[in-house]
Amino acid sequence: MKRFRKFIFNMFKIIICFVVTFICIGFLYVKFSPKVIINTANSMVLYDSNNESFFKGSESKEWISLDDISDHLINATISTEDKHFYKHFGFDFLRILKACYINIKNGKTLQGASTITQQYAKNLFLDFDKTWKRKWDELWYTLRIEANYKKDEILEGYLNTINYGHGKYGIENASKYYFNKSASELSLAEASILSGIPKSPSNYSPIVNFELAKERQYIILKLMVENGVITEKEMNDAYNTELIFVANNEKDELSTIMYYYDAVMDELETIESIPNSYNNINGLKIYTNLDINAQKELEKNIADSIPSDSSIQTSAVMMNPKTGGIIALVGGRDYNKSSYNRATSSLRQVGSTMKPFLYYAALENGFTTSSSFTSEATTFSFNDQEDYSPKNYNNVYGEKPISMAAAVAYSDNIYAVKTHLFLGTDALVNVARRVGINAKLEEVPSLPLGTNEINIIELSAGYAAFANLGYKVSPHLIKKVVDSKGNVLYEVDNNNDLVLNSSLAFILNNMLTVTYDPLFIDYNYPTGVSLAPKLTHTYSLKSGTTYGDNWNIGYNSDVLCAVWVGYDDNRVLDTSEYKYSQNIWYKSIEAYESDKSNDEVWYNVPKNVSGMFVDPISGKPITNETDKKKLMYFIKGTEPEVTDPVFDEILTGN
Repeated sequence: MKRFRKFIFNMFKIIICFVVTFICIGFLYVKFSPKVIINTANSMVLYDSNNESFFKGSESKEWISLDDISDHLINATISTEDKHFYKHFGFDFLRILKACYINIKNGKTLQGASTITQQYAKNLFLDFDKTWKRKWDELWYTLRIEANYKKDEILEGYLNTINYGHGKYGIENASKYYFNKSASELSLAEASILSGIPKSPSNYSPIVNFELAKERQYIILKLMVENGVITEKEMNDAYNTELIFVANNEKDELSTIMYYYDAVMDELETIESIPNSYNNINGLKIYTNLDINAQKELEKNIADSIPSDSSIQTSAVMMNPKTGGIIALVGGRDYNKSSYNRATSSLRQVGSTMKPFLYYAALENGFTTSSSFTSEATTFSFNDQEDYSPKNYNNVYGEKPISMAAAVAYSDNIYAVKTHLFLGTDALVNVARRVGINAKLEEVPSLPLGTNEINIIELSAGYAAFANLGYKVSPHLIKKVVDSKGNVLYEVDNNNDLVLNSSLAFILNNMLTVTYDPLFIDYNYPTGVSLAPKLTHTYSLKSGTTYGDNWNIGYNSDVLCAVWVGYDDNRVLDTSEYKYSQNIWYKSIEAYESDKSNDEVWYNVPKNVSGMFVDPISGKPITNETDKKKLMYFIKGTEPEVTDPVFDEILTGN
């Protein structure tokens, strides 16, 4: 093993010698090549739906000269990132050799060797894929920067564009955000805490994790002592200095806006027409679907609905159902405390929010809103001798035939499983796939009860097909991308395919309004009946609950809002916590629709659909003895009759 390691080490020396020779030749070549522009490269501005900028990246107006940056910050950065910065021409070969030796010796990557110039090149021009092409491009841009700029210019650009967390790019922005002072005024204690953030902003921000930030600060101060720029006493004094972060007290800033930004960046990487290198683009203008007022409402309602001392988490999406454009997105309660984006990255069990896909399949296969099964405790037996005994919430059963509408109002599990098995377990999956749900869905009896996991954006896009009366949409945040010269690099295509029957989607949408309709109060209560006096508009609404998840998804023709709450560690929810997602949902969607009349945003009755008054629970036509009546909708010719059978009778042959 020792001989092998020695052989590998010698090979690396040969390779390094070759690389040094190549770089020297390359350096001479790029010295006389066109100068690479670094002051505008990779600048990025994000615009909301009103074309107002909400993120400016490295195009920030807070660019300051190196002379206006604290020496403490400069020394801390150089000591930490590249102590030979002023001595090499872009690559620290001794550091590279040391890192290679340590990594080979330990059999894994423990050290990196990127210089400040390499990091600057990567931040300015490149994506972050770990490919050989990207490494080659990084080497080439590093040479071009070193050949055309002085060291102070490179360091100044690096410090003015690096990410210091919370959407703050550049040391002046960071200094004002964390300490409300200019970068020229930073103390050693402040500079050493800030210089530790860029290594991993989501981990080393003192607002996110103060303990980790202090550990990183100690390492930086120790390196500064070793490099002779501070004394041991100065190190100890700086480490023990109490730091006061004004970022904690910022009231006007949206703490959730960075979830939207992160989602935009993730989407940008998937757009093939956007080059991996921005060198020839000199900046991007990204136009998004963000409605800043909707984002503010979501954030406010999350804060108002969930107790501040609770560790429960949330994700929420508001979408234009006609286009799939995401107008607001929240991936957690506070980005400053957790940057993990649950809206884009998390998969959760969806509970009964799966049932509308089943009931659309039922309508497509001849069911109506009046089709009935018996609500009773039921054990289902299968060919392999396995039994399945689903239960209704709180074990409440009607002990009588109930209509599909009543089953929707109560979220009756027995009705759902009976329908699922009656249609065949592939019917639900077929509808889900048509509307764009690509998550793993097992064709098992429990599928309509939401036992599989789906991402909130994907689930919202599936519901959007109901909201827009049958069109499959592609959920997206970006509308258009333009370079600095005005060239359109990308523009979203909103031509969507019709995948559902529009009349059946209309019937389903109206049926989903019974979830908060007091007319369905009978042996049970509609799941959202407490919302009835709070809603000023008509919405289709479905909730879903598992042991660790609670959902509310509702919409009209104008907007769709989906809210999830639960714990990251999947602990069981208390029943008192179910109200959180419901409150966030209704407050947010009502605020969005506050300036629109109900007639503007609800649906017109299709020509081939008729309305008929029926008994809410049984679904039968009303008679003189009927206590309550509910207007339900049917494809013409399928209206219910008193003699219609209960589907249990068909199955048992009675």
